[in-house]
Amino acid sequence: MKNPSLIDLLLPLALILGLVLLLSLHVGTGTEVAAESNPSEAWLKVIVGYLAAGAEIAAAIVIGGAVIRSILDYLRRLFSHARQHFDATEAIRLQLGRVLALGLEFTVASDILRTAVAPTRQDILNLGAIVLLRTLLNYFLEREIQQGERNRLADQEPAREYNELRQ
Repeated sequence: MKNPSLIDLLLPLALILGLVLLLSLHVGTGTEVAAESNPSEAWLKVIVGYLAAGAEIAAAIVIGGAVIRSILDYLRRLFSHARQHFDATEAIRLQLGRVLALGLEFTVASDILRTAVAPTRQDILNLGAIVLLRTLLNYFLEREIQQGERNRLADQEPAREYNELRQ
């Protein structure tokens, strides 16, 4: 097992501290209303709103489809009386984790789009907190996926060597 590097230890800590800092900042009373400088800005806000909603819908479809697919795969493998039930469950979990990471990227894109047109300082701080939180979730999810894949490859290696010796 590989020892974690200093970056692997400091990055999550820095993200958590950044999130706490952003959440502790209070800017204004929250009653600021951005004055629209021109009519094209109003249209731009409408278009960006639809794009952001589309990104959220895409995230819901991707995540929902993956959850349904994972449940069906699990049930199929559960009732197939397979010997490698644990390996199958781990593979399903890793596959779901990959799709959840993709869904998180869609939600981050949606949040970025929503604050793209004439954001207030509070909007930017909120976006920073949301992006940091989702980045932290994605970081740990990716680490778990990589660890699971390494474990799966390590488990497959002895079986591969055994099959090669038999031939």
